[in-house]
Amino acid sequence: MKIRIIINPISGTGKQKGIEEHITKHLDNFEIIHTRKSGDAIRISKEAANENIDAVIAVGGDGTVNECLKGLVNTNTALGVIPCGSGNGFAYHIGMDRTIEKAVKQLKNTQIKHIDTCTANGVPFVNVSGIGFDAHIANLFLTLTERGFVNYVKLVLRELSYNSKEYTIRYNNIKRTVNAYMIAFANASQYGNDAKISPMADFQDGLLDFVILKEFPKWKIPFFLLKVAIGKAHLSKYIEIIQCDKMTIRAENTLLHLDGEPFKASNPIEVSILPKSLKILMPNGKK
Repeated sequence: MKIRIIINPISGTGKQKGIEEHITKHLDNFEIIHTRKSGDAIRISKEAANENIDAVIAVGGDGTVNECLKGLVNTNTALGVIPCGSGNGFAYHIGMDRTIEKAVKQLKNTQIKHIDTCTANGVPFVNVSGIGFDAHIANLFLTLTERGFVNYVKLVLRELSYNSKEYTIRYNNIKRTVNAYMIAFANASQYGNDAKISPMADFQDGLLDFVILKEFPKWKIPFFLLKVAIGKAHLSKYIEIIQCDKMTIRAENTLLHLDGEPFKASNPIEVSILPKSLKILMPNGKK
């Protein structure tokens, strides 16, 4: 198998420093390319697909995975990941180890799976995206000089005064208006660091989990965050999960995040699934 390894040198908290030593020790038939600016991973991944490279390995976080995804949807080149970002939601969902050297070694024993990807107004994503509070946080997180999980949590706690918004949603010939803190678009289960917004989400079922967090008393926020942290968010009475292959959303504020990266959309926002549109390298032992 010929692989192209794309390293984002500024992703997350710098876990990728020294990774080339592990790659050289454990992998064969590879080439390494470092990104220099936003968008580089899209171009490099497209080139890999055009050159019939067997797999692209994203070394970074969900943002790096998202860029690589954009070059690999509906191609024969598979996507793998070594988690080096702040959250690493996609990597942890597919079972990649948190220790960098162990994650590199996992790539020697993988299986190719076909999974669903998604689009929001035509822009691809693969993990968890959304509108509302999580998009608000993603937009602010981008401006922080120091990233990482601890700083993300501090930002969430600082912004708990955020108020619910009104959204008009259409799905399965149903039209509704909902007041919600956010609507997450979950193709996989978690934002990262095992913070699972939709623990039962399955990126091989042809459906998206639209997770509506309804308005609720702010004093209950710590209890809800605990449910997210322990993988029980779906059991909250303030959560509604709608499974469907497409939803249209209208909102006054159309700021989204796609795999954690802020994106300003336009009304209406159409979120839809692309079944079995991406090949990935999944560690053996995962379903």
